[in-house]
Amino acid sequence: MTTTLTLKQLEQLTGGTLHGDAEVSVSSVAAMDKAQPGQVTFMSNPRYKKQLSECQASVVMVKQSELDLCNGNVLVVADPYVAFAKVAQALDIPELPAVGIATSAHIASDAIVGENVSVGPNATIESGAVIGDGASIGAGAYVGRNAKVGAQTLLWANSTLYHHVEVGEKCVFHSGCVIGADGFGYANERGEWIKIPQTGTVVIGDRVEIGASTTVDRGALEDTIIESNVILDNQLQIGHNVHIGYGSCIAGGTVVGGSTHIGKYCIIGGGAAISGHLEITDGTMISGRAMILKSITEKGVYSSGMPAQPNREWRKSVARLNRLEDILHRLNQLEKKVTP
Repeated sequence: MTTTLTLKQLEQLTGGTLHGDAEVSVSSVAAMDKAQPGQVTFMSNPRYKKQLSECQASVVMVKQSELDLCNGNVLVVADPYVAFAKVAQALDIPELPAVGIATSAHIASDAIVGENVSVGPNATIESGAVIGDGASIGAGAYVGRNAKVGAQTLLWANSTLYHHVEVGEKCVFHSGCVIGADGFGYANERGEWIKIPQTGTVVIGDRVEIGASTTVDRGALEDTIIESNVILDNQLQIGHNVHIGYGSCIAGGTVVGGSTHIGKYCIIGGGAAISGHLEITDGTMISGRAMILKSITEKGVYSSGMPAQPNREWRKSVARLNRLEDILHRLNQLEKKVTP
């Protein structure tokens, strides 16, 4: 089964301006150099301008400045990449984690399950849980006691929502993610670790997507909060009592320490490390592998770390770095000699 849209429908969907035959239809998206009739493509990188004249797609989405370079049907849009995302969604027929209620699924007798909910094989929905209309709970997924899952939210296989976790509508949780495990809270008494009960939970807004094997810890006293329209990539660690603001995006492998507040519309690159109890202001961009040890109060782009370089050059850099203390000492001695 496929979805087919006319170019007139694409024009309405993207808010663009069509130059060509409005009745032509497309059923899939493709890269510009691979696209064939019946497909739609786009150009957002100027490096590919030379491919426009040879593109075989039924329509290509470009900015106004590239219109004259195109042959055939053209849809002029403000942002070709955003237009591509909208068209790809419209043409996509998404898979669901589960369809129907599997006989091997365990659903507590007092759980509240909405209409058109699907639950896969060996999934578990515990006592007091609330599952919204149209939600889909994949095979082996776990919804803990008194947890709440909003309408049309998808839990893929073996994802876990601990007790009392609250999730909004139209969220996506990929396989292996764990939401609401205990935060890392301990006191030390003469070498013995004393666990601090984590009595908060995790509250997640609407349209949040959380990647595979990402963990979001529950709060110690207050809740860990992820606002709506947030994207968390694979294999992240979000510590207890973290607050992530609306529209922020964090790439894979990043670690966020407990009680840090990340503002709205922040973009954080992969493998970054953000210490605990910090404030990251709205609109901040943090490069991949950056280490943030103090609060960021001014919007901007922040980076740290040393980029990869040929091994020989790296060895020289490290050798020079190790000599800095000696060089500084010699410089101080020279300053004393030349200073009256």
